[in-house]
Amino acid sequence: MVKIQDVVNRAETEIIKHLDANGNGKLDIEDIIIYGLRTPGVKVDRSKFLSNEFRLHYNSETITKALATTPMSAGIPLDKINEIADEVIKHERYFVSGISAALGAPGGVAMVATIPTDIIQYYGYTLRAAQELMYLYGFPEIISEDDEAQIDTATMNTLIIAMGVMFGVAGANGAIKAMAKALGEGVQKQLMKKALTKGTIYPIVKNIAKWFGVKMTKEVFSGFFKKAIPVAGGVIGGGITYLSFKPCCDRLKESLRDTALSNPNHTETKEEKEIFETIAKEVCQIEELS
Repeated sequence: MVKIQDVVNRAETEIIKHLDANGNGKLDIEDIIIYGLRTPGVKVDRSKFLSNEFRLHYNSETITKALATTPMSAGIPLDKINEIADEVIKHERYFVSGISAALGAPGGVAMVATIPTDIIQYYGYTLRAAQELMYLYGFPEIISEDDEAQIDTATMNTLIIAMGVMFGVAGANGAIKAMAKALGEGVQKQLMKKALTKGTIYPIVKNIAKWFGVKMTKEVFSGFFKKAIPVAGGVIGGGITYLSFKPCCDRLKESLRDTALSNPNHTETKEEKEIFETIAKEVCQIEELS
């Protein structure tokens, strides 16, 4: 008779094999982002998204300015942005609950073959919601056409920080607010990339990635995955991801709604100020050398 633990161990090995996109032999947040962005519909076109969300409420001149700058700069009130953000979260939550419900269908060990796809789809909706919320609250295009074939390190790190905020990882909130301030004060995209890949934000990214590594090993395998296999008649219900998805989106929304890119009355936090000051020093050093 096959032991349940043996089944789970084999299933874990299969998941890692299927999801190890960066080839480091383990499941981590980079794998999730790489595969997630390869999933059709996950990448969000900033211009199309904002145009669709604003067209029923604002004229073409306002929308054009919002696309060229930020919704705040175009005069779109924060209350309206918050309202649209709530609708976006509600919309994405509806679809992600269907993925979780599918995991509850009986199938025993045969479900192992479908689990990687379900995990990617779940995190894919999380990534899509993250992009949409960041665009609503003033961030520029995250994934450009140049990133289509391969996601560059700066883009990867931006998304890791956003997901860190969504899951409440220490340091992520201050990092995303400092990034918003830097962008709001005109720090060029190329200089921002350096801060994300070699500068003061990079250690924060590494800490977030490490946190996700532990989470995915401990919770996805030991908790979520074991429950997903309907051993002895036990099944997982659609309510699990339905209930967990909204709090993640709400955390990011709450962080983004009060930054230099979205709130004209924003008051920076101590953590945000410290990170931004370090970014500013790094930018000055880079400019002096160039």
